[in-house]
Amino acid sequence: MDFLGCIIIVALLTGLKIVEGFGSGWSNAHATFYGGGDASGTMGGACGYGNLYGQGYGTNTAALSTALFNNGLSCGACFEIKCVNDKRWCLPGSITVTATNFCPPNNALPNNAGGWCNPPLQHFDLSQPVFQHMAQYKAGIVPVQYRRVACKKSGGMRFTINGHSYFNLVLITNVGGAGDVVSVSIKGSKTGWQAMSRNWGQNWQSNNYLNGQALSFKVTTSDGRSVVSNNAAPSNWAFGQTFNGRQF
Repeated sequence: MDFLGCIIIVALLTGLKIVEGFGSGWSNAHATFYGGGDASGTMGGACGYGNLYGQGYGTNTAALSTALFNNGLSCGACFEIKCVNDKRWCLPGSITVTATNFCPPNNALPNNAGGWCNPPLQHFDLSQPVFQHMAQYKAGIVPVQYRRVACKKSGGMRFTINGHSYFNLVLITNVGGAGDVVSVSIKGSKTGWQAMSRNWGQNWQSNNYLNGQALSFKVTTSDGRSVVSNNAAPSNWAFGQTFNGRQF
């Protein structure tokens, strides 16, 4: 095989690897629920999204165990989940949720008796309303199968600018496509592109002075795709404001 042929095959395999997470088959896990009947207890969380109603995530949300959370990089990923192998408690159909929180381990309890989120278990702690679309409330915990799916979001990505001068903390929400942001760059109208570092959840940090400049953002998700939102924030932006950008 000639050199060009090798390059083409490598490129094809790379492309397959990128999309492998979406619709690539089902994996086994378990699911519980938390947050109350109105899901008020799911607000906030380790991804930093705050009010999930206001951010557009609603009650179709999940807290992920350590094995799935990936130290916060899985925040924003979407999963299709269905209850399986339990005719007593399972309901037909499937649900789609966005990862918005972390389900911490409880090492004081065994993995099969309360330590549901202990490593290496793959576990989803769902909001109660969405759990009840998949299984009966009295079940408590059910076996499930899950797979990554593309996130379908309405409107553009949102950039909420917090912090202060020389500490720009940008929360990125409402991300479509793969949903989970793995890198972000920011550009002021007087600067070039500068890589941001992930502070926690989906809060991304820049220590440069960008006051009084229009801000552009380049967002890359786990499938390798990138979207640039040029001048998403005008030059008169202020801390605490949210701006819309382009969408995947």
